[in-house]
Amino acid sequence: MINESTNKTITNHNQIDEGYIKYNCIWEKASPPSEVYLTEINHWRQKLFELELIGVYKDSGIGYGNISTRHPKHNDQFIITATQTGGLEKLSKNHYSLVTACSIEENRVYCRGLQKASSEALTHYIIYNLNNRYNAVMHIHHHKMWKQLQFKLPTTPRNVTYGTPDIAFEIKRMYDRNILESRIIIMAGHEDGVITFGNNMDECGDVLLHYLSYISV
Repeated sequence: MINESTNKTITNHNQIDEGYIKYNCIWEKASPPSEVYLTEINHWRQKLFELELIGVYKDSGIGYGNISTRHPKHNDQFIITATQTGGLEKLSKNHYSLVTACSIEENRVYCRGLQKASSEALTHYIIYNLNNRYNAVMHIHHHKMWKQLQFKLPTTPRNVTYGTPDIAFEIKRMYDRNILESRIIIMAGHEDGVITFGNNMDECGDVLLHYLSYISV
């Protein structure tokens, strides 16, 4: 639970469609997650940035992509890149947020750190809650991958947008043997958006690179 604090702020639903928080964010401004927990996630985040799977759209200046890891000591919490960090080449512990609780029904995310959690926090949350063995989630953007793999692999409907309860409920509905085996979701309603997940950060990244290697130029 988040303690009542003068540092707590509530962000109302935001209707802007790309790169911005759409959930109700209950944020406690507090110390960032310990660097002890960030070695692997930072390694992969840097790698994804170098591959331009996380980054910023030059025409709009809007950042894209996020990555998270389940907290090793608190199974019901996870550490995720903070909102609007996609365009930063390197991240420090100050650019990560700890998500302590979520409610999909209430479209609400509780988080703490120096910045608010990524706009995709609800999507990461539902994946962690579908299977306790998943400890890493990556949400990247790659247009050719997104376009070529749509409906060939598990794909959310085109009318379901990112960062909303609808996408979380849809992933929960879709969750079956196909997703268990593929460990990838194509977001048809979120242009360029692809999600992978795994038992650990290396496995999650390997799943992503495996599918990326099959994309035709």
